[in-house]
Formats: sequence, structure tokens, C-alpha cells
Amino acid sequence: MGNPWAGEVTLVLDGTSFDLKLTLGALAELESALEGETVLELIERFEAGRFSTRDVLALIVAGLRGGGWQGRSADLLSVEIEGGVLAATKAAAQLLARAFAGGGD
Repeated sequence: MGNPWAGEVTLVLDGTSFDLKLTLGALAELESALEGETVLELIERFEAGRFSTRDVLALIVAGLRGGGWQGRSADLLSVEIEGGVLAATKAAAQLLARAFAGGGD
């Protein structure tokens, strides 16, 4: 299980548990994937409940990459996420909160 005090979030993909984390490098890659938007704008969308599935996927990919995963976002198109879209969305929101609030939920 991921350590929330280290900014980690656990997500199970195809039966395998992954610890996701938004490292500085992962955040830079995330901003690149946002195509001109900033992470601050992404946070504002999450806080307002106006995020998209693209936002969730971008955060999951960034978190996986920060946790050492070497895949690409296309690799996740057919993956089974334990808990479904709701679990993915919760994990994405937790990643943001833990990266910028310093642990916990």
C-alpha cells in the first residue's frame, strides 16, 4: 500500500498493485501532456468538479511514471482498474492533494 505521507496513492491495474506518486519529473511530464495548461489550472478544475476523463488519465499516467512505471497512456486504454472509473478518479484527486498538501487525504 502506498505511503500517503510520501505522496503515494495505490491503484490496482489488471490485478497488479501500483504505487503512484507525482514527482517533480512526473509533474513536468503532466504539464507537457496538458498542452499549454498548468498544473494549477488542473487543480482548479478538480476543486470545482469540472475535470475531464482526459485529466484523470493524465494524472494516473503521471503518477505511474513517478512511481517508476515505463508505460505510455495508450497502455491503459484496455486495462482493468479495480474499482473502475470511480477508483481512478479518487486516485487522481488524491495524487493532487498529496503532492501539494503534504500527505494524508
